[in-house]
Amino acid sequence: MRRRDFLHLGGAALGAATAPHVLAQGRSWPDRPVKLILPYAPGGATDLIARPWSDKLGQAFGQPFVLEHRGGASGIIGTEAAAKAAPDGYTFLLTPSAPLTVQPLLRKTPYVPEKSFMPVGRVGDLISGFAIHPATGLKTFPEMVDYAKRNPGKLAYGSAGLGTSSHLRVEMLMVRAGIEILHVPYRGSADALNDLLANNVQMMNEINPMPHVRAGKLTLLDISYPERHPDFPGVPTLWEVGYGNAYVPSWYSIWAPAGTPSEIIGRINAAMLEIARTPEMKARMLALNVGLPAQTPEEMGSYLLEDTKRVAELIKLTNIKLE
Repeated sequence: MRRRDFLHLGGAALGAATAPHVLAQGRSWPDRPVKLILPYAPGGATDLIARPWSDKLGQAFGQPFVLEHRGGASGIIGTEAAAKAAPDGYTFLLTPSAPLTVQPLLRKTPYVPEKSFMPVGRVGDLISGFAIHPATGLKTFPEMVDYAKRNPGKLAYGSAGLGTSSHLRVEMLMVRAGIEILHVPYRGSADALNDLLANNVQMMNEINPMPHVRAGKLTLLDISYPERHPDFPGVPTLWEVGYGNAYVPSWYSIWAPAGTPSEIIGRINAAMLEIARTPEMKARMLALNVGLPAQTPEEMGSYLLEDTKRVAELIKLTNIKLE
């Protein structure tokens, strides 16, 4: 599908559909629970972000928005399930960007993002950082880089899986800093966190280690976001430690199977924009270390194409391959 066709799909979701049967379907929707497929295991960043959204969307539409976790294959299994779901407005995908921007560039996926899905709305951007186990004795970002240079491969880094954004973050850092860190992929970030807390791996860059940083169980070396985190005012950003060129954003969004009535998509997006503006939702997401950008479906479709281009350049630079 060409770029303008994909963006037209997103833009169409903002307008009223003209077919009478589509209008009727959109106005009566939802008359039963709505499913949000999450392509990762419970307990990770996707799960943490999805829960407040499922609560608020359920309140907005008077029907439960039920989370269904289908982890595995770095998000591909759940994403495929959502792509093949009936486009009736009762099944959606809530996912980080990687299954749509990274995986299709690294392997043949059973879906084509710009053909298999229609954009619905953004649910958050991670405000994370490189967290390290205190047993390493490393307390600052420069100390970690210096140690990794002197001890290639001795530090182990846990990610949510091969080709995920958390994987790309360490690959990009290794290229930019000229260091070697052992990458250990997991089925999801929850499993990686368990091993980080046990010091089986020494580093992560996700949002689920952040509560353990607050509790003093882990050390936060930086904030991998353009602005400092208000809860960690003394922790510098990745730019401030000199490695802003290693930044890899991780953004989360909701997608509909291609063919879903545009009026339904428009109604969900309108509700999401309203929810994202509320102080309560902003506070809930910030507590999870998540920012709330607001985007229309058309803007989100454009952003997907732009981010995919950036990821392709990053993969070429880092020479990432899936074994």
